[in-house]
Amino acid sequence: MSTDPATIAFYQERAPHWVFHSGEAPSHQLDPFLDRLSPGAAVLELGCGGGRDAAHIRKRGFAVDATDATPALVARANQAFDLGARVMAFHELDGAAAYDGVWAHASLLHCPRGALPDVLARIQRALKPGGWHFASFKLGEAEGRDLLGRLHNFPPPEWLLAAYEAPGFVIEQRDIYAGKASDGSQRDWIDLIVRKP
Repeated sequence: MSTDPATIAFYQERAPHWVFHSGEAPSHQLDPFLDRLSPGAAVLELGCGGGRDAAHIRKRGFAVDATDATPALVARANQAFDLGARVMAFHELDGAAAYDGVWAHASLLHCPRGALPDVLARIQRALKPGGWHFASFKLGEAEGRDLLGRLHNFPPPEWLLAAYEAPGFVIEQRDIYAGKASDGSQRDWIDLIVRKP
């Protein structure tokens, strides 16, 4: 199972109160990722949250399939942006060669470590040949919960890179940087951009 009940419950409880600010910018990594794709490409978002990034993907002219495992977040994203977002957990991805890009900003970090290899294989299978995938993770040594009770896989970089290489991804870019989490804690993050050969 690629979802943790307590983590889903956390987002389910807070989704109705999700606040959107006029002109709120999408994730800063999004445009550089989208620039790698052809115009009109099909993009899957895993963990769309309130829909901010999916709305920007659509604004850029891409066909976006916005998904999240939390029903209330999907409802909030559709209420705010009319995205046609749908409820889907990571392990429910079953497409084959369906997408040119898979965007997973600060979402796969909630996937239990034991389930992540299967999820990465599903992402690889869902991508068209030459397709691109972005994901960001909080780094660490052992799976655990943050101060808000959310499950994180907290992988070390070497483990994570090996997990991505196993299904055949080519790692094109990796950036490690210090970041502040929403629970207020400081931790190193890693951004990965990988490609399906």
